[in-house]
Amino acid sequence: MTNLGDLEVFTRVVATGSMSAAGRALGFSPTVISKRIKRLEDRLGTRLLQRTTRQISLTEAGQGFYDRVLGVLAGVEDAEAFASGRSGQPQGTLRVTAPTSFGRMHVAPHLAHFLEMHTELVVNIVLSDEFTDIVAEGFDLAIRIGELDDSSLVARKLVPVRRILCASPSYIERYGIPETVDDLGRHVCLRQHNHDTWKLESRQGSLSYKPQGRLITNSSEVVREAVLSGAGIALRSTWDIGGDLKSGRLLQVLPAWEGSSNLFVSALYPSRQFLPAKVRLFIDYLAGLYGPQPYWER
Repeated sequence: MTNLGDLEVFTRVVATGSMSAAGRALGFSPTVISKRIKRLEDRLGTRLLQRTTRQISLTEAGQGFYDRVLGVLAGVEDAEAFASGRSGQPQGTLRVTAPTSFGRMHVAPHLAHFLEMHTELVVNIVLSDEFTDIVAEGFDLAIRIGELDDSSLVARKLVPVRRILCASPSYIERYGIPETVDDLGRHVCLRQHNHDTWKLESRQGSLSYKPQGRLITNSSEVVREAVLSGAGIALRSTWDIGGDLKSGRLLQVLPAWEGSSNLFVSALYPSRQFLPAKVRLFIDYLAGLYGPQPYWER
């Protein structure tokens, strides 16, 4: 009988598109991955993968084998989930990646309760603002913020992201309050590399505005601290500044205009027939925390 580990190696190579990426995800060297694939092909008596220096692709036999192997591995996971479910607790390690600020503010504070509810589960969470290939890096789940694009990943929207224009009382005292979007051209706007254009919406319609200012950064947290210190006007998510709005440290400006309504906090996971219980439980837990009205806006 074929080793189940070889099947997992095979599907990971297909999913990541390379021996080295599959090796990183599984903790093996590319040489070991190559040997495991060759052993599988020798046992089956057919070539499953076409290898070139630039890419790996499935042969016709490999495609049919891959489609069937996914069902086999899903069945194994289903059986394991059923067995662990009989003891009342999911087991193993849940690997999660999330944006740095959101993860620190709205995931980390709630992990203790989740771990108390699931005592046989280990959570390994990595915070990063860089794009992460969750399949290649071996993550079970990614928390992402933004518009959802076409992807091989399955996405579940957890909560809409509301973004507003804001400034500190000290800034408003010095420079006044803009009355229209055009007035922003006479104010200092705080810019972030990946948000160099502000997509704004109101009952009047939508527009794109390119903010101008002498502070530009790649860091969301730098923008947050800068707007709090009175350095200018920023477009910020309410999950980031909800507490500052309540305390009066920040004030909303141009309340008729807000950021794009197409932004969401979403949970993304690899597309497959079976969703492991540990992933489903964590997604349900976060959805219960954040929605339908997020606590940072109450």
